[in-house]
Amino acid sequence: MANFGPKDIKKLREMTDAGMMDCKQALSATDGDMEAAVEWLRKKGLGAAAKKADKVAAEGAISMKIEDHKGIMIEINSQTDFVAKNDKFQAFANEVINHAFDNGLNSAEEILESEFNGENFSEYLALQISTIGENLVIRRVAVIEGNDNVAINGYVHANGRVGVLVAAECEDAQACDAVKEALKNVAMHAAAMNPQYLNEEAVPAEVIEKEKEIAKEQLIKEGKPENILEKILPGKIKRFLQDNTLENQKFVMDDKISVAQYVSNIAKEAGSNAKLIDYIRFELGEGIEKVEEDFAAEVAKQMK
Repeated sequence: MANFGPKDIKKLREMTDAGMMDCKQALSATDGDMEAAVEWLRKKGLGAAAKKADKVAAEGAISMKIEDHKGIMIEINSQTDFVAKNDKFQAFANEVINHAFDNGLNSAEEILESEFNGENFSEYLALQISTIGENLVIRRVAVIEGNDNVAINGYVHANGRVGVLVAAECEDAQACDAVKEALKNVAMHAAAMNPQYLNEEAVPAEVIEKEKEIAKEQLIKEGKPENILEKILPGKIKRFLQDNTLENQKFVMDDKISVAQYVSNIAKEAGSNAKLIDYIRFELGEGIEKVEEDFAAEVAKQMK
């Protein structure tokens, strides 16, 4: 005779968030021992997570936390956009961002190797994969940290698909206070305009050379004489830098000034100076190759 009843199944389900039948099987296998049933489900969860590990996770969400002079941004991937909107996924993402922020974890590897609530984080992640029902990947982490003269702010687009962290160095704390809110506007600008680099100094020399080659070929095709190419090329490169560096882009809220000028003007209004010093932009799933699979074939595979 079973040493458990419906109330025990309900309790185990609330404790583990596992399915009703899984909870019943766990209690049957452990003769109604609740702690042993939890362990049984965890082991089963690890097995289920392993089956999902080869699934491409290119959806998900970007999370961010900013306090005082530190900002952290994490991309967590799921297989589908549907799961990314799920309350369980969002709660998990919130746990991860707080865990990384509070423990100074600056990479996905550090998070996976860390301890969380008395267990290895990788084991906890496997349990979440089993509970949520999709492969989950802690893909990348960005951290900006500074002293009292560094202001940090950021922005995550409402759908969680784009996140931006920016920082400015200020002449004094007063300027940082004035600039901090403005940096959110800068982050929103960067989310929309997608500058590739912070400033001209951040652009690799090989990128500039490649742009010169492209511009030169375009000019030759347009029929421009060889003797005036070198006079036209500097203007082409200047335009490239204006379009692709955050500092030099025209500010979306006032296209009469650049983003760098916008930050400088805000600081001047507070009687001080400030300049941008860091910029990181994540776009969900960028660089991940999605594998399109026939739905019927996927169902057939699951039935094997």
